[in-house]
Amino acid sequence: MGKTQLGARVDDEIAELARARAKDRGLSLGDYIASLVRDDADGMRRRGLDAARRFLDEHQALFDEAEPAPPRSPGAHAA
Repeated sequence: MGKTQLGARVDDEIAELARARAKDRGLSLGDYIASLVRDDADGMRRRGLDAARRFLDEHQALFDEAEPAPPRSPGAHAA
């Protein structure tokens, strides 16, 4: 996978903190920042899925009422 260089301006205190945390984890600064972005994105995905689950839990009955039951074939049995 290719790499892209990014630039950002942060306070000196934040820069030093980021360098120290990266070092503590045995990561380069770039890898540390990438891990923070990945963790944030994964958390957003999880929160989105949780919100969708809550929505369906609250409103599933409306969807069930709006959709007709699938037709059953005579003599069909579940395996």
